[in-house]
Amino acid sequence: MSSAAPSPTPARRLPLAGVLRVGRPSDIWFKPALSVVVAVGVPNLTLLALGRLDLAMYTMAGSLCALYAHNLPYAARARVLAWVVLGMLAAVAVALVTASLTSSAVVLVAVGALLAAAQKALCDATRIGPPGPVIFAFISSASLFTPQTLGQVPGHLALAAAAGAWAWLVGMAPGLVRPHGPERRATARALNAAAAYAEMSVAPSASTAASAAASAEASLTASAGRERARAAGAAAVHAAWQSLFATGARSEPRRALERLVVRAEIALAAPADTDPGRLRSWARDLRGTGPVPSVEPASAADELLGVEVERAAGRRPLADRLGPLLPLALRTVLGCALAGYVSLALGVGRPYWALVTAASLYQANITLTWSRGVQRVVGNLVGVLLFAAVAPLAHLGPAALVLCCLAFNFGAEALISRNYWLGSICVTPMALLITEFTGFQRPGELMTDRIVDTVVGALIGFAAAVAVTNRRAGDRIENALDTVECAREHTARLITAERPAPGALDAARRSLASALVELRATADAAAGEWWQRAVPTERVLLAERTGHRTLATAVRRQGLHALEGTRA
Repeated sequence: MSSAAPSPTPARRLPLAGVLRVGRPSDIWFKPALSVVVAVGVPNLTLLALGRLDLAMYTMAGSLCALYAHNLPYAARARVLAWVVLGMLAAVAVALVTASLTSSAVVLVAVGALLAAAQKALCDATRIGPPGPVIFAFISSASLFTPQTLGQVPGHLALAAAAGAWAWLVGMAPGLVRPHGPERRATARALNAAAAYAEMSVAPSASTAASAAASAEASLTASAGRERARAAGAAAVHAAWQSLFATGARSEPRRALERLVVRAEIALAAPADTDPGRLRSWARDLRGTGPVPSVEPASAADELLGVEVERAAGRRPLADRLGPLLPLALRTVLGCALAGYVSLALGVGRPYWALVTAASLYQANITLTWSRGVQRVVGNLVGVLLFAAVAPLAHLGPAALVLCCLAFNFGAEALISRNYWLGSICVTPMALLITEFTGFQRPGELMTDRIVDTVVGALIGFAAAVAVTNRRAGDRIENALDTVECAREHTARLITAERPAPGALDAARRSLASALVELRATADAAAGEWWQRAVPTERVLLAERTGHRTLATAVRRQGLHALEGTRA
């Protein structure tokens, strides 16, 4: 291994093609969409009936927690949603107390920027998933600029807590009908990803002459495509295991799902002996509430999968996961603060919109941040036009206002998984309408403020991302490569051992699979960073190739390759 430090590469070109491309919707898009309508609708309609719609801002803080944790099994979802609600209450408490103690916009923007940075770091470190820190930043920033007295804070927090408890119940309610739904979906994704890799691996052998005549560049492209498919399959299998591990007790449905995930692992290890159609058929059978496809274990090694040894590796402490996120936190606090102050200097009445726009941009690297900025600006501008069209209807009365907000809540979640800008088209008018819960306002003024804040937040936020270079990205790749190599060597030693300890090889294989998934995510993040040293692409691909081969050898060593039901 060369010890020479890679030289910095010039700034990468920022993409425009494909940034607004509309993709396929999430397979569970309707779950957060329906959940947020129910979680927001009940408190808002209750306040409407009581004639206190001016308090809806506080109930929205708790209600929007229903957007989180829809991919998690219900045992884990209960814990995560509880932490989301507590985190939201903590952020709102800080914001409301600050608002009650000072009316200085300079101080409020500074506190909002610090809150946004903390929320970004914690959401990324815990990998809570969509919608990430944006909802926290939106609610806490708006709360900062809501007139408040210290005596009102407990009552307003109680409203947020009550709505948060209702959101928790809404998030958990589907478990009564489909208690194993999340882990069934995760298993189905693993089966489909393994089938895709098996199909791609077999395809070249069917046209040897054509492959021989192909150019070296085309051959390398095909090889890279197969490596990507294998990495995607490994990530899907790893995610399926993590989902199953989070379900708690090993019930019979979980055991049946474990055996299906084993079949996906076998497909990755021996794609030539795999029937992709069978894997896809099992994945289809996992939809709905029907019984889990029965796949009987064919060896003792099969039954070892899923026992508690998978927990041996454990999770890194939160402090260790926060360390690499420091550059993103610095980008967030700098970009949000500057965006808020520029908005104030321009005389905009709601600088928190610029702050939230900046907070929403920051992704894993500068390229993704740029793409999110373009999507945010386009979505918000179109959303402002939609607000102009809907405002006369919403101003018919408080009931119409609430119903319009609920419709936009649903639309945002229905569209955002296809592309962020589509969801922003609904988020923008919803945010504008929420400001009118305390009383109808002039649409022209709201629209102007929103446009100015969007442009300011996007420009200043992206400038901050460029200014704060993530120089740790290269170090993270080196660390990830070292972790993969150590895990691979450990697994290889157990493969050649005459009698490894019970469960030791399985635990080592889990650790290696996790390390490979982390390496791919780290390499992808570093590849889109700004003015960063060259990513050691060849070393990464070599580590992935040898690591996946070791995983395949481990599967064969455990005797899993002989299982029935995966061959043509």
